[in-house]
Amino acid sequence: MTTPRPDATAAPTLTRRELLRCAAWSGLGMAASLSPLSAFSASPAARPDVIRVGVAQPATGTPPGFAGSSLAIAHARGWLEESFKPTGTRVEWFFFKGAGPAVNEALANRQLDFALQGDLPSIVARSAGLKTRLVLATGVRANIYVGVPPDSPLKTVSDLRGKRVSLFKGTNMHLPALRLLEANGLSDKDLRLLNLDTAGYLAALSTRDIDAAIGAMDILRLRDKGAVRILYSSKNQSPIYTRQSHVLVSDDFAGRYPEATQHLVKAAVEAARWASDESHREEVLRTWARAGTPYDHWKEDFDGEPLRVRLNPNFDPFLVSRPRMRSSRPIASN
Repeated sequence: MTTPRPDATAAPTLTRRELLRCAAWSGLGMAASLSPLSAFSASPAARPDVIRVGVAQPATGTPPGFAGSSLAIAHARGWLEESFKPTGTRVEWFFFKGAGPAVNEALANRQLDFALQGDLPSIVARSAGLKTRLVLATGVRANIYVGVPPDSPLKTVSDLRGKRVSLFKGTNMHLPALRLLEANGLSDKDLRLLNLDTAGYLAALSTRDIDAAIGAMDILRLRDKGAVRILYSSKNQSPIYTRQSHVLVSDDFAGRYPEATQHLVKAAVEAARWASDESHREEVLRTWARAGTPYDHWKEDFDGEPLRVRLNPNFDPFLVSRPRMRSSRPIASN
């Protein structure tokens, strides 16, 4: 099976100005005022009883929620439920600690209609015959971090050769991690790579059972405790070393309920528009912080970057180019 591989030479390298231009919201045709969301009004025969939305993250906090995307804001505010309420269509949310691979299993078993997940899991699913279509982007260009014990002798990414390094395989962390290794003269086979989820790699770093972890900004928690040193961050680096996510719908649901599909996408785009407004920055970051990652870390991670760069629902040229990268070498997902 042919799956994407990092290819820094083939990937377009976008400047900060180009990223902002890609995030200019062209062609959305939305009004400035987005609240309340418009109600769903399709004929009864075209209305599903329930819409099942999967999220490739665990739900945490009080009340339970997730973070890092405009869909997380829509969930926190109940906007999708409100939009479909007049017709009796329920919106149900399902959260997956196993991230993208677990979401794929639920999609394959027809347990979900929509899903928020990363690029690699959806590509793997499509290559295996799962019929889905991407409907909007969100949570794109999310940074990755490489953490090592504070007294580690490792100084650069190239120093990871032969070391015990954790990576949550099969997720949207996988591709940018491989691109980063390749840019530093390494491949996954040059490392003693361990497949650990977020809780697993944070614990392993704390107990020094691994030499390094390639992960998300959860690593900043350990840094603040003096238990980890940041060896590398993709912040202010090329976007090819960042993580990409999107919302997709099953072909079956889209075919049976085209109006409901269109309406959910419209509501999600309206949520993205609201969440990308810089006047809402504080509210967006604090809403995400309720899901467990401290507000200060969200503020640090987004410092100097407009919200719209990561929350733009358009599939800009950078995102469109991602699936085109191919390799004769498969990427293991477990």
